[in-house]
Amino acid sequence: MRANGEGSAAAPVVRGRVVDDETRCAHYRSPLDVVAIRFACCGDWYPCHLCHEEVAGHPIRPWPEGSGGELAVLCGVCRAEIAISAYRGASACRACGARFNPGCALHDGIYFGFPAGA
Repeated sequence: MRANGEGSAAAPVVRGRVVDDETRCAHYRSPLDVVAIRFACCGDWYPCHLCHEEVAGHPIRPWPEGSGGELAVLCGVCRAEIAISAYRGASACRACGARFNPGCALHDGIYFGFPAGA
């Protein structure tokens, strides 16, 4: 399911040390850790920055300003692709209601290199 209403598409492949089919990984695996991020540097999906560092073979480059409309967040529960601007500050998936870990905001600058709302 795509959050932008474009219809269904094949679910993205999530790379890294994924623990379960809701995108929890070896680093973050609480009940609320159900997102994956599409990284700007490579276009690949990872559950977290640590998985990217272990597997990608290149440094992380955050999404630049003006990227708020990019579908770069994946809900691990329903597989909705979510725009960066819709995800930032959201406490749950708008498509299925799955709650997100509020602690992910601590890593916001790693993934998104611009202020929320920009």
